[in-house]
Amino acid sequence: MPPVIVIRPEPGTSATVAAAEKLGLRALGFPLFGVAPLAWEPVAREEIDAVLLGSANALRHGGEGLARYRGLPAYVVGTRTAEAARQAGFEVVQIASGGLQSVLAHLAPDHRRLLRLAGRERIDLALPAGYGMTTREVYASTARPMPPALATLVECPAIVLLHSGEAAAHLAAECARLQIDRRRIALACIGPRVAERAGNHWLTIRSAQTPDDIALLALAAEMCKDFPSGQGFPSGS
Repeated sequence: MPPVIVIRPEPGTSATVAAAEKLGLRALGFPLFGVAPLAWEPVAREEIDAVLLGSANALRHGGEGLARYRGLPAYVVGTRTAEAARQAGFEVVQIASGGLQSVLAHLAPDHRRLLRLAGRERIDLALPAGYGMTTREVYASTARPMPPALATLVECPAIVLLHSGEAAAHLAAECARLQIDRRRIALACIGPRVAERAGNHWLTIRSAQTPDDIALLALAAEMCKDFPSGQGFPSGS
């Protein structure tokens, strides 16, 4: 069985590795990103009807400014973010299984003034007519160089899980810097946009059916089964 490599920031790496191991996958964690808080200027509470949270990182690193929004409705992505939002005092009204864009179709009529607490790297959102959004960057992911152990590991065929476009671009850049043959690396991407950022000339690139960790791990398990013993994936897959 090929190794399934997780490169997302902690604590996501450990969570995904643990979930992968429960599926019987040979999972290894190499976080190629660190997450740190950013200084930000809070918006007056009376100017906000609801909060948008695409990642639990906004709650881990948002700092003291989060306190002024306790009790406000929150639209979030994922159950982990929902749990963190509740612990921070928000009222979770909608949980999306994909990206934040999917939650915008379910906004309440009286939640027209939105505050998005986000990372420095993020996907633009298209708001419904009549709604407005203020964005505050509260955290940033910083790329790290690929460690020698990972560079050695991917000399043999391996599967790398990609949770973001930034991870895809960084992996490609590190392979170029270290002159790693990317034709030995299969990519399991959380969505088509991530796959696009990875570029070409990989062993294979496939995207999960839905943009969440459960679907991504299911894809990785499927890819492991398709991995011929002692060989790579069939060309063109």
